[in-house]
Amino acid sequence: MKITIMSSREYPEIKKLRESFQVSAKGDICIAIGGDGTFVNAARNFDGPILPIRSGERGSIGYYSDLCLDDIDFVIDRLKRRKFRIEKLENKIEVLYKGKAHTAVNEALLHNIDVEVSFKIYELEKGKRYEVYPYVMSGDGALVTGVIGSTAYNKSAGGPIILSPHVVCLTFLNVDGPYKNPIVIDATKELEIEISKYSGILRCDGTEIGRLKKGDSFRVRLSKKELNIVRFKDRYEKLADKLERVIVSRMVK
Repeated sequence: MKITIMSSREYPEIKKLRESFQVSAKGDICIAIGGDGTFVNAARNFDGPILPIRSGERGSIGYYSDLCLDDIDFVIDRLKRRKFRIEKLENKIEVLYKGKAHTAVNEALLHNIDVEVSFKIYELEKGKRYEVYPYVMSGDGALVTGVIGSTAYNKSAGGPIILSPHVVCLTFLNVDGPYKNPIVIDATKELEIEISKYSGILRCDGTEIGRLKKGDSFRVRLSKKELNIVRFKDRYEKLADKLERVIVSRMVK
């Protein structure tokens, strides 16, 4: 088995991986060692299945990692014996802007520049678009996310933690309007967001895609690119275990 290694640091445990497997830029799986940022970077740049491993450093949450660096011998043994399964976590998010497609793992984000940004939301179906709300939303902006991004910026913004890969969530950022709660739609749907007033920045996973003014719009949908993760049957964290670990990691000792 060939592996690809992506790591936030050159941890001592990486030496064991290099001694046990052939390391390649195009491995059968990618081992991402670090926190959620490392995992997202791996997901953005590697098309195959990913095995996330927590580095264990304070402040490094590793939400999608069932394992930490202390488990490296276990990991090596199971990979060599191919005692693992590949789980589809979700599809990546695709943003269509000015005729070009951009891929995000965490979220597509529209954010105001100087003052608030006003926008309308449409659902696209069979070449036609329909208003999601019959009014303009105004505020700091909005983000669109799926399973993975639901525990990142989305969670900090008050959005829900998503457990199903078959939905897309739109979370508003400090907006005014009769209805301001996040909305969840079927993953087969496509959204279009159009600027009604002022201007905003469009970002994919923090990378600026463009600056939008009144009349500009972009579309968001789930990409056909899947994000798969390596799981071990007897080392699987449930949601409550993950949330407890996240909370403890944020506590001041």
